[in-house]
Amino acid sequence: MMIRNIRRSMVEYHDILWDIGYAKTWEDATLNLQNLYSKAPPIEDFFAWRDMRVLDECHWYGWFIDYWMEGGLMRDIFTHKITTPEHWYMLMMPTVYTRAELDYDLVVGDKTVTPSYDPHCNNGDVTDGCQPVAIVSAEKLRDYAEGPAETAKIANVLMNDQRTGQYLISQEAWDCIWEELIVKNKGLKTVYQRPGFVESDYNFSAEMLEEMILE
Repeated sequence: MMIRNIRRSMVEYHDILWDIGYAKTWEDATLNLQNLYSKAPPIEDFFAWRDMRVLDECHWYGWFIDYWMEGGLMRDIFTHKITTPEHWYMLMMPTVYTRAELDYDLVVGDKTVTPSYDPHCNNGDVTDGCQPVAIVSAEKLRDYAEGPAETAKIANVLMNDQRTGQYLISQEAWDCIWEELIVKNKGLKTVYQRPGFVESDYNFSAEMLEEMILE
């Protein structure tokens, strides 16, 4: 599982949404994929989205990590309480239900909740279940000092898996691949090729920053 700094994640998540025209469906999103990372959205657009969405998105960020680390345990996104399958499936349709309609107290209330797991984690859809075999830092992966070691972490997981190990390139080439992709910026365009603003141009309220720390 790859994790990125929560503060930077909020900025880039918004920018990707802007790239694809805030699409609500996969089909609409794919129509705008060529726009990814091509330019920076107006800073005012980010601030408007920030004020409307960031507090909830912080909960989504923490919930995402809990979901994988706990092997698909069903939790409420906003309170992180263990929840019912009924509530869970409602949460999985955020464009169908409003934030108010998804409220834990409204849907679950004082019911006794038996821990349940996402069926995809238990029925073989995800081989060996949903818990990650390694945690990778996106920041370390791009760091010129720590990047090669973080790349080796990924490669070693693949090397030690009988399904993929036989297909992995020689260890002597790992550092070369990292340098070509990260240092020389070869390959597909990434968030780091997006022109425009720098990280210090974006800011968050004290409440938002505190929520990020809590998550």
